Amino acid sequence: MSEDRHNDPNALSFGEHLEVLRKLLFRVLIVVSALSIVIFCFKDWTFKLLMAPSQWDFITYRVIEKFLHWLGSSFTFSEYHVNLIATELSSQFMTHVTAAFFLGLLGASPYIIYELYRFITPALYAKEKKYSVRVAIIMYLLFIVGVLMSYFILFPVAFRFLGTYSVSDMVESNITLKSYIGTFSTLTLIMGLVFQLPVIAFFLGKIGIVKSDFLKRYRKHALVVIMVVAAIITPPDLMTLVLVTIPLYLLYEVSIGVLKRMERRHS
Repeated sequence: MSEDRHNDPNALSFGEHLEVLRKLLFRVLIVVSALSIVIFCFKDWTFKLLMAPSQWDFITYRVIEKFLHWLGSSFTFSEYHVNLIATELSSQFMTHVTAAFFLGLLGASPYIIYELYRFITPALYAKEKKYSVRVAIIMYLLFIVGVLMSYFILFPVAFRFLGTYSVSDMVESNITLKSYIGTFSTLTLIMGLVFQLPVIAFFLGKIGIVKSDFLKRYRKHALVVIMVVAAIITPPDLMTLVLVTIPLYLLYEVSIGVLKRMERRHS
């Protein structure tokens, strides 16, 4: 591709770009739909995976117990049971459809990123293409780390606390299946997105909006903002707030490191 993309005789018109985008979205829809149908057919496996974080003996708790026992502690998590119910005639079926689509979208995410990369690559200069693949891979890996953190840490702890919290023995908790899957999906998606903070910092640094010195100067302010954001995106309990605040602040520090490294390369 020529360095001057405005004078490129092979450049597509606006209408042609829209047609390429339409075909891209159609291919993505086909792949997501196919994966969703496959996942829908494996109902038992799908809901075993989705329901695992709600169990009192979830792997996260067992790993923590083994670690504490290795340190000499006899601590064990108490057993608990929370009832999941369906209150509408179609709720179980619709939740099954929604969960299959969500997992299909998650499973198709590498292909989606690949298609988006193919779409934007013709508009990039040669020097931009050098780091675009690296950035795309980092974005995807950060997204997966956020998803895994939600699945193994954030959601199980939030569910254990909120599902077993009781104001009185006279009140019994019965969580709807729709609420469970909705909270699970929302937290998972949000954590995948907020883990993009270093990438956002990279792009803001590239266009000269943010400097590493600026982020270092406002560390304390950033911590307050992160805590507020964590309080908004998580269930209302202190433990979950702390579990989200710590990695978000670590990502803030990683963002500072990314900007410092980029500034040294351009100095």
